[in-house]
This record gives sequence, structure tokens and C-alpha cells, in this order.
Amino acid sequence: MEYVVEMLGIRKEFNGFVANDDITLQLQKGEIHALLGENGAGKSTLMNVLFGLYQPEQGEIRVHGKPVKITDPNVANDLGIGMVHQHFMLVDTFTVTENIILGREPKAGGKIDIKQAEREVRELSEKYGLAVDPTAKIADISVGMQQRVEILKTLYRGAEMLIFDEPTAVLTPQEIKELMQIMKTLIKEGKSIILITHKLKEIMEVCDRVTVIRKGKGIGTVNVSETDPDHLASLMVGREVTFKIDKTEANPEGSVLEVNDLFVKDSRGIQAVKGLNLTVHAGEILGICGVDGNGQSELIEAITGLRKVDSGSVMINGKDITNFKPRKITETGVAHIPQDRHKHGLVLDFPIGENMVLQTYYQKPFSKGGVLNYKEIYKKANHLIKEFDVRTPNEYTPARALSGGNQQKAIIGREVDRDPDLLIAAQPTRGLDVGAIEFIHKRLIEQRDHGKAVLLISFELDEIINVSDRIAVIYEGEIVAIVNPKETTEQELGLLMAGSKRKEAGEIHV
Repeated sequence: MEYVVEMLGIRKEFNGFVANDDITLQLQKGEIHALLGENGAGKSTLMNVLFGLYQPEQGEIRVHGKPVKITDPNVANDLGIGMVHQHFMLVDTFTVTENIILGREPKAGGKIDIKQAEREVRELSEKYGLAVDPTAKIADISVGMQQRVEILKTLYRGAEMLIFDEPTAVLTPQEIKELMQIMKTLIKEGKSIILITHKLKEIMEVCDRVTVIRKGKGIGTVNVSETDPDHLASLMVGREVTFKIDKTEANPEGSVLEVNDLFVKDSRGIQAVKGLNLTVHAGEILGICGVDGNGQSELIEAITGLRKVDSGSVMINGKDITNFKPRKITETGVAHIPQDRHKHGLVLDFPIGENMVLQTYYQKPFSKGGVLNYKEIYKKANHLIKEFDVRTPNEYTPARALSGGNQQKAIIGREVDRDPDLLIAAQPTRGLDVGAIEFIHKRLIEQRDHGKAVLLISFELDEIINVSDRIAVIYEGEIVAIVNPKETTEQELGLLMAGSKRKEAGEIHV
């Protein structure tokens, strides 16, 4: 059997913490090989070793059967290994072409030959069906397009083996389908791919084999054709995982959130929310589904005080909070799990313990006369870390060092602990594994069962259908339908999300 890359007995430690413990992964030529594991299992660490960002304490890497030392990413590039990172490494103010050629600029007469570079980028883009405009600015293109630029960056450097790190975590369902097609095209062109993921549906759809790691140890490699999602989930988590969400019928009571005739502009000054009306009751989960870019972000930011409302009103428990400052809004009983946990959920370089009190640090017992009481802060953090199963070496560990799932659990713990009347959960399980997803869904339903109002915004249609009690479909900044999850399908929601109206008279009501 010809292996293009072999990682044999790899061990990687950080200050005594073993992230990878004797892991072996072998990539065959022309296959899509999944690397599956929970958040924090050591997947990204292992791939960062392969890409030369980390040096292993033990083990050997072979490329085409020959032992190699990959001391930095340039060595990896020279060996034909490219990596598409989960958090894109792009310069917003540069064009697509400028980002792709950075560090490998073609020169003519001592100057960068940008026209030649644009031609090369266009040719590569057409060859692999990537449909990217070489002259567009990164700041002006969608997240899905930015990812294609990252893929082109690796291909421009001659990559034969591509590592995709959680590539679908930030994509819409349509973009995910397109990415799967791109991966199949890359394989047809003779490339080999390692796909870091915990999305079982994607593994079943495009992968040939899957290597499972759990808590830093290799569990084994299986053929996708000989397994199923339930088996993979239990290998990954070490126990049976339930995909069925157990919940009783909702008992909605009075309205907690009322949004009336809301108009909000986006950052470019274009109307993103247009006369939107919405009500969320105590004791229910209202799910909002729609294609990314239809006003979801602006709606959440308007409710939470992060964006100015042009006209209309936002009411919490009958009180008008329109254009209140964010702190004032949280104090009226609103909790917010933001869609970008790094930008808006955490101070990444602060210890996780201090992140747990970001909403309450100025209150007693955490502060007195403007002086922080660290003993009380860390006592509280410890309690929440245990209650919400946040896996961290200790409460002093920087938030940046935790896996995505554990960062998310910390945010949820912080927000839920304040006992809010309204919990806004935006993409709460984005980029998380089945174990963490199961945990978060239970917590959302628990809040509902405690009589709280929950507003869930998600691009995952199965999540919206399974967790919500009612579903509101947003299209071009308006709610176009409100449906019962038990009486709808992904297909119908997909059509509504694309702007088609329900045919039955009187079906659309808010």
C-alpha cells in the first residue's frame, strides 16, 4: 500500500500536558481521510505537527516512505503539504491574488508581476472549480469564498496533500455542499486530503477512511463503508451518544421578548432588518433559520445593544429597551451566547476563570469599591467549571488554550448562571462535536423548562427542527413564515429560506 504521508507514534506535550500520545495516522494516495475526535482530543495539534508548527517529542513522519523533519510550514510546503486552517490566515485589506502570492510573489524586472499572478490564480481557480475573483478584496467576499482563497493558497504553493481543519464550521449548508464537491474534484486531480472534523454526516458522505482519537490517544482507523454514525460517535466519545433530543411539550406563557416593526442597517449602511416582528414567550424555544446574511446578525446585535436600531422597538417583559447600552440590557435579564465566541464571547488572553465573570465582575462579591476580589472570582469560576464540565487544566489557563467546545461551555455557564429571562443562543454548537452538542442542547431545553424564553439562531437545520418549539424563517431581513417543527421538513424550510412563500392562505403569521 502506497502512503503519501505517515505519522508514526507521534507524541506532543505542552508543559507536561500530553496532547498527542503515541498516535499513528497513514494517508493513502487519492483518499479523503477523516481525523475524528471530540473538541480538545488533539486533532489540530496532530496536524500542526505535520504542518511544522509544532515539533513532536517522539515519533516519526514519513513522506512517500522517506523519514522527514518538518521544522516549519515552509518545509511542509516544499514537501507538498498544505493546510487550510479553521481560522483563516488572510489580510482583509489585500486582494485575493495578493493573499495567495504572499511570500511567493512572481517578479518581473524587480517588481511584483501582479497581472501574471492574477492569470495564474484565475487558471488554478478554473481548474479546480473554485470560482474565485482574483481581484476581489478579502473584506468584500463571503466566508465561503475566503475559504476557497485559503485552498488556492495551498494549491499555488504546489500542495499534493491538503489538511482541512474543521472546514465546514463557518459555512452555510449550501457552501458545505459546494466544498464537498471541491474536495471530490481535488481527489480526481490526484490530491490526497486529511479532513479534521467531528461532523459524522460529512464523514459518511465524502471520506474513505477515518482515524479516531480520544483524549490524545489513537483509538483506531476504520473504513467508512464498514461503519455508521452511531459507531463512530461511540468511538469518538467513549460512550453511546443519543442523537434524539428528549423534550416534553412546551408550555409557553407570557411574552418575554417583543420585536416590533424593527429596521436596522448593516455596517455598510444597507438596510439589513426591514420591518421585522417577532415574539418569544416564557417556556419556549423559538428557532430562527435562514441563509447567512439575511439579517440574523443585525437582529441579534440590535436586541443586545451592539447595533443601533433605526426605527421600531425591542421590549423585554413589557419594558422598552431599544438602543439601551449592552450592560443595561444584560441587567434587564438578557443573556447572549454570541455567534463568534472569539470576537464577542471571550477575552482570549485572560484566564478562563476571569472570563466566567465578564458580565458580573463589577458586582458584589466580585468587586468592592472598584477593587476586584480574585478569591471570590476564582471560587465562582471553579463552581461553574465543574457544573458545566469545562475541561481545562485549571481556572488560570488562558481561554485561548481551551478547545472550541470547552470555550463554548464556559460562555454558556457564565450566561445561564445569571438566571436570565431571555437567553439568545446564536450558532451555539458551531464547530462542536457530538458530545458537546448533546450537552448544549440539554442546557437550552433545561432553560426552557425553567420557564425561560430561548431565542435560537442556527444554520444547522436539523438543530433548528429538533430543538425549537416554533421556527421563524428569516429572508432578506423579514420573518416570512412561522412553522411548527413537527409539521415541516428540511426541504420546506430550504424553500422558505430561499424566499418562496407557503401556498396555503393564512399560513404565514407571526
